[in-house]
Amino acid sequence: MAKVVVHEDLLVYQRAFTLAMELFEHTKGFPSHERYALTDQIRRSSRSVCANLAEAWRKRRYRAAFLSKLTDVESELAETQTWIAFAHRCAYLSDAETQRLRVGYDGVARTLANMVIHVDDWLLPSP
Repeated sequence: MAKVVVHEDLLVYQRAFTLAMELFEHTKGFPSHERYALTDQIRRSSRSVCANLAEAWRKRRYRAAFLSKLTDVESELAETQTWIAFAHRCAYLSDAETQRLRVGYDGVARTLANMVIHVDDWLLPSP
């Protein structure tokens, strides 16, 4: 297993980034009237999963701050999953696309939950 030095080394970050980019590509085909609604929201929340993971990584010195940021990641992920459900219900995402995204984000969610459960394994030594 490769050593994790920066947040980009985290497999969970890499998976979340890939999913956010997949969503970006899918949203290019959403109707223009959704540009400032669903398209913007799903892009923001999916990107925020990655951004908050990066912030969490930098807060590993402080248990409470790290846990708080991981909770933010989980919240943004749940929001993304909700927007995916709306996009599917509006027929902007196919059944197959939706299933792939659901499985992907469920995997990210499981990894995040595991990080929370084993938070002490991720912490840096206190100053």
